[in-house]
Amino acid sequence: MYITCLDLEGVLVPEIWIAFARESGIPELKRTTRDEPDYDKLMQWRLAILKEHGLGLNEIQSTIAKIDPMPGAKEFLDELRSFCQVIIISDTFTQFAKPLMEKLGWPTIFCNSLEVAESGDITGYKMRIENSKLTTVKALQSIGYDTIASGDSYNDLGMIKASKAGFLFKSTDQIKADHPELPAFETYEELMAAIKKVVDGR
Repeated sequence: MYITCLDLEGVLVPEIWIAFARESGIPELKRTTRDEPDYDKLMQWRLAILKEHGLGLNEIQSTIAKIDPMPGAKEFLDELRSFCQVIIISDTFTQFAKPLMEKLGWPTIFCNSLEVAESGDITGYKMRIENSKLTTVKALQSIGYDTIASGDSYNDLGMIKASKAGFLFKSTDQIKADHPELPAFETYEELMAAIKKVVDGR
């Protein structure tokens, strides 16, 4: 039995922090896990910038409300879920993900949570578990599932490599060059065909 584990941002929806960087006019916030492998370092840096500019959860949620899934993403998910279990495993936060899950038809998502003061200031964040993507894939394997995984960033490599089949999707030239052993796709049609091939045992 297979479960397909997908990253969220960059795979199904645009990068939230890049959208917020544009909206807020703070270009430094465009830095993502495609650029910085150390997630804690990245988040601490983001929180410091938010504090410096007096921005909080409300402002970010206002941006997220305007974000739509990538063209074809919902259709891709709907078809994938018709023949395979799917879990989105993301390093985003429940406070960010909910409106996006609604637009994607409420798929299952495992993600983290923000610590937010009554004022709306983001004071910290709580990871669901360390190395959440790799740890989740290994946990699914321990209860009898074979996993298929796909993502675009450094923090997806663990789950991609640990899965029975793993694919890069809309990744960076640098990550693709560093990992030539991983099949890399740019369209949902290509990714769907690759997943179907695995599930069908071909």
